[in-house]
Amino acid sequence: MSQVETVTTRKIDPQIGRSQVEISVDGETVSASEGELLVEAVLRHKEIPHICYHSPLMGPIQTCDTCMVEVDGKLVRSCGTKVTAGMKVLAESARAKDARAEAFDVILGNHMLYCTVCDNNNENCRVHNTALELNVQHQEHPFTPKPYEVDMSNPFYRYDPSQCILCGQCVQACQTVEVNETLSIGWELDHPRVLWDGGMQIAGSSCVSCGHCVTVCPCNALMEKSMLGEAGFLSGMPKAALDKLIDVVKAVEPEMGYGAIMQVSQTESKMREERTKRTKTVCTYCGVGCSYDVWTKDRKILKIVPLHGDANQISTCVKGKFGWDFVNHEDRLQAPLIREGSGFREATWDEALSFISTKLTGIKEKHGADSIGVIVSSKTTNEDGFLMQKLARAVIGTNNVDNCSRYCQSPATMGLFRTVGYGGDSGSIEDIGRSALVMIVGANSAESHPVLATRVKRAHKLHGQRLIVADPRANEMAERADIYFRPRPGTDLVWLCAMSRYMFDNGHAKLEFLDKWVNGVDEYRKSLEPFTMEYASRICEIPLETLERIAQEIVAAETMCILWAMGITQHIAASDGSTAISNLLLVTGNYMRPGCGAYPLRGHNNVQGASDIGAMPNSYPGYQDVTDPTIREEYEKSWNVKLSPNRGLDNHQMVEAIYEGKLKAIYLAGEDMISADSNANVVAGAFEKLDLFVVQDIFFSETCRYADVVLPGAPALEKDGTFTNTERRIQRLYQALPEMGDSKADWKITQDIANRLGANWNYKHPSEIMDELASLSPLYRGVNYERLEGYNTLQWPVAEDGTDQPILYLDGFAFPDKKARLYPVGFHEPTEALNDEFDLFLNNGRLLEHFHEGNMTYRVSGIREETPERYLEISEELAKERGLESGRWVRVTSRHGSLKIKVLVTSRVYGKQVYLPLLSREGPINILTGSQADAATNTPAYKETAVNIRVLPEQGSNPLQRHNFRYSGKPTPQPGVEVERKWKRKDYRMPGSETLVQIQPQK
Repeated sequence: MSQVETVTTRKIDPQIGRSQVEISVDGETVSASEGELLVEAVLRHKEIPHICYHSPLMGPIQTCDTCMVEVDGKLVRSCGTKVTAGMKVLAESARAKDARAEAFDVILGNHMLYCTVCDNNNENCRVHNTALELNVQHQEHPFTPKPYEVDMSNPFYRYDPSQCILCGQCVQACQTVEVNETLSIGWELDHPRVLWDGGMQIAGSSCVSCGHCVTVCPCNALMEKSMLGEAGFLSGMPKAALDKLIDVVKAVEPEMGYGAIMQVSQTESKMREERTKRTKTVCTYCGVGCSYDVWTKDRKILKIVPLHGDANQISTCVKGKFGWDFVNHEDRLQAPLIREGSGFREATWDEALSFISTKLTGIKEKHGADSIGVIVSSKTTNEDGFLMQKLARAVIGTNNVDNCSRYCQSPATMGLFRTVGYGGDSGSIEDIGRSALVMIVGANSAESHPVLATRVKRAHKLHGQRLIVADPRANEMAERADIYFRPRPGTDLVWLCAMSRYMFDNGHAKLEFLDKWVNGVDEYRKSLEPFTMEYASRICEIPLETLERIAQEIVAAETMCILWAMGITQHIAASDGSTAISNLLLVTGNYMRPGCGAYPLRGHNNVQGASDIGAMPNSYPGYQDVTDPTIREEYEKSWNVKLSPNRGLDNHQMVEAIYEGKLKAIYLAGEDMISADSNANVVAGAFEKLDLFVVQDIFFSETCRYADVVLPGAPALEKDGTFTNTERRIQRLYQALPEMGDSKADWKITQDIANRLGANWNYKHPSEIMDELASLSPLYRGVNYERLEGYNTLQWPVAEDGTDQPILYLDGFAFPDKKARLYPVGFHEPTEALNDEFDLFLNNGRLLEHFHEGNMTYRVSGIREETPERYLEISEELAKERGLESGRWVRVTSRHGSLKIKVLVTSRVYGKQVYLPLLSREGPINILTGSQADAATNTPAYKETAVNIRVLPEQGSNPLQRHNFRYSGKPTPQPGVEVERKWKRKDYRMPGSETLVQIQPQK
């Protein structure tokens, strides 16, 4: 081929940045990307078996040998071969087809085909599908069960070694996608099998029940327990009867062949489809925004199947994969409740709505619209929240509206508003994985945002990403980090500012970038004068050498992302700490490019959306100022009402206003404020003073105890709508189940209340609400349900034509002059200093398996089995000093409250710092926290609480269950399946060679 011809057959594919080449597949010319896996190119052209190959995300595993093809006359595994220009591929040659058939026959020796009575006969079993595709009639290698029991020790899934085909997909997912590094295959065993922590049993291993392994298993070896006996028409019968049916199926095969058996199983599989519903939904827990199909049969939730989600692909955590039992829990509110004396009685909707409207009308007439507050849930949909804030503004007539971002995320938003203009993540979760350096500050990502953390763990393990973690408590990401350090709590601002000064002082600040794109550089540089590295070392109690190493890592990194959460945002100077992060990113030029930027990790599934849609006292939807007359006029025209020109009260101010006698009524949805707001005793006292308190929820929470009316809302699986995740990604969820009892979707309840108060709303579907939101908010302008159909997503701001912005600031910042702003900040010592009486620093945060206070997760039996109780983590040195051991009861007392709890001795906490998970079955942590708050946002300083502990005489059992992954789990990291160990076995032969032997016990 001439040079000219070579050039004409290549072009750059902008999607993947690789050269496009032409190859021949069975004599036909096929376009492919040079360097991609050959199996991908072949599959775009024609279907071939590929049992162990899942996707580019998982990469080549090369254990099953069923994707064999000929390349230039040589048999190769197409999943382990990369495309080169001009290669000649034969997928349908007799040699290739015979090799694939031989490989599959070996697999059948490890897997009994009893598809008709198998719970996985749902058209997603690749062993079943391949048997059909290859028209297998008989198998040469007889099925040989392995000498291991079925492992039922995990509460959520089971492993059947005898059905395991040793494809290794579960191991690959665990080692390279989730990166929990629990699974491996014992290739050297007489009978190879999947191992947990190098042993046998699941329980007691480091398995975190994320479900990756179950999701990718191509057969029924790993299955959700919720599927067992439920999926098939015959599979639910007693085991003895089921075993007999399996024997019948196997007895038929020698004479009739698999063809007839498969026809029966195919018919039965089609019958299953009629009673098994598959609905796309979005996770209702954290802000990562995982999406997946939920399989339901009547009201029973069979399983969760992730695959197509932009934020998560195949990934889930234990809550997203298995944490759905709460939806059908007996505690669900199913009818309105009205207070009667010291208790509640069930009421009709008409009675409850009449009661609410009469009371609200009377309070408004007597005390004015601003005597009423509305608190929007960060767990309900954008459409639910939009109607609640519209109710407050357009019907009641007040801007007293807020959401739970006040408790965690408002300072991060403020820091970004000050510096770059948008209150959201700079890019996508995928973009974090591309960064050369990730810095995590005050965030326990592996437990609070586990699927997002997997992308960091994967990039760090496989692609050389550098990782720095700053946190008082050693979490999983800290253990993996290249640099981990423990700043003195509440002092992160100091070392962050010192890093910025270091960049200027040592010639590493991106001056050209700053000159072109950033305002306020000179004033900001002057503000950094106090923040020397020596000062930071002294104040933060960080060795100077560590600070210098961090600075050198930042300088060396081509790109950097900073991730932070409540370890920054729940301090007295939370907004300034968040601002310092963004300042550092600007100084180092880490905006306006892929792989860069600020990532405030949102806590709830829709905490970003709740603020986006206007559930804030100072902002209409899209963060438009309520005091701006031009903006207000647009809303007045749309809603045909006069709107209040005054900024309203936030959550914190509402509580104060109750004590001042100014706020008389609150309508609150989906927020357990007693457990979530600071200083729970003060909040409870305020609620007792209200003339009307309406609480809307799916369970009778602690906050409901103070209500006058309790309204039964519906969880995500029972309604349509959208959520907006931490990366500004707007995603649709679809109704999978009918509303339970007399409960209603939240938007329906709000509309009913509005209409009782004189509105004339007539929304028939949430899509109409989104259309109205889009017409009013520039951020959501091009959003509609058609563009979000199925798994399609949009990341705001979305232009009218539907163009979105996965990465912000590529052409300038969100200010009129398109320039960012460096914002000077100063340091303030934490408000509650330790002293002789209160000598311990109390830290707090989530547990992986529970979400916040546990209102939903504690009603999931498997999660409750794994972690039935909360505990106070104390350091080994403190335990030695006080004579404590795990299980000892202590009384923890702060300046604000007290609670009794067991201790857990652990190396995760240090010195006189203690850690209390948010799970509040023994009383909310907020009994201990005070009312001090960030001055700019009124976000409570939960992380600035001094306590003491008094040792009690009772010695209880260890609060950690032996089967909890924290108890004794010991991961077994390896690069993947390590298939080379299989190939070294004496009984292994590559398909197509003269002899092909099934893996058998070594003599």
